[in-house]
Amino acid sequence: MDQHTTPRPGVDGGVALRADAVDLADGRTLAYTDCGPPDGFPVVLHHGTPGSRLFAALFADDAAEEGVRLITPDRPGYGRSSPPPDGWSRRDWREDLTTLLRAESIDRAGLCGFSGGGPFAMAAAESDRATRLALLSAVVPPAADGLARLARVPYALRLLFPLFRAFASVSGPDAVVSQYTDRSVSPAVTRAVAADFHEALGGADGGGARGAIGGATAVERESRSFATEPVDPGRPDLPIRAWHGTRDDNAPAGPVREFVDDRGGTLTTVDADHLGTLLDRGSDVLRWLAPE
Repeated sequence: MDQHTTPRPGVDGGVALRADAVDLADGRTLAYTDCGPPDGFPVVLHHGTPGSRLFAALFADDAAEEGVRLITPDRPGYGRSSPPPDGWSRRDWREDLTTLLRAESIDRAGLCGFSGGGPFAMAAAESDRATRLALLSAVVPPAADGLARLARVPYALRLLFPLFRAFASVSGPDAVVSQYTDRSVSPAVTRAVAADFHEALGGADGGGARGAIGGATAVERESRSFATEPVDPGRPDLPIRAWHGTRDDNAPAGPVREFVDDRGGTLTTVDADHLGTLLDRGSDVLRWLAPE
């Protein structure tokens, strides 16, 4: 394991994200952040599409308060993680994540998937290491939202996201936040959301145009899989709970309700939009994932 630490403040400035990386068997690197008490109950947070390990900043203060050790990986192709090999899928993500958990000596962990991280959390939940699965404003395949439709057009997302990243760099963090919520949020939340977005499209080469293309390729790959690959069947014994906004225009609530009902889980609806649901219920999610 590549041991190094890069402290970054949480949303309220009092919690640091510890950065690290693990080498996978095929030579790739999987980067991640670790925050909250080191002896806290482990929870793996799956960022959105696009997203990065810096997404943890939005949960860092809640993790400290709830006694949760929060592990947030860059999925392959985002941030500092290497791109995946040809043919890599969500089921392969389960093996990548298992390698990370072994490196951190974590035998059991709760799983949370936000937005496009939902399908990857579902795939990881097939593992015996998973204790509970929480879905927050999650996409549930097969999806027919805007990104999934665009992913069917060759190179559409691969070209669109670098252009939007350039636009957001000029327009400022508010341009990024407006893609996820209509509400007014604090400057700290705005900075955290924008940092996560830009890091996602920065790529493993440390940024620049090549990194932006690499991150956009990951968006395209994931969005196409959401449209074409069915959701994993899931472990019948795994507790599942979802939180979803009634005003979420980014991810429809219907597929989430069907997924949860089919698996005997619980859906909590929230009078909020995509990001607003996270901001209102993030602490509830972590509290449920951590044992009493």
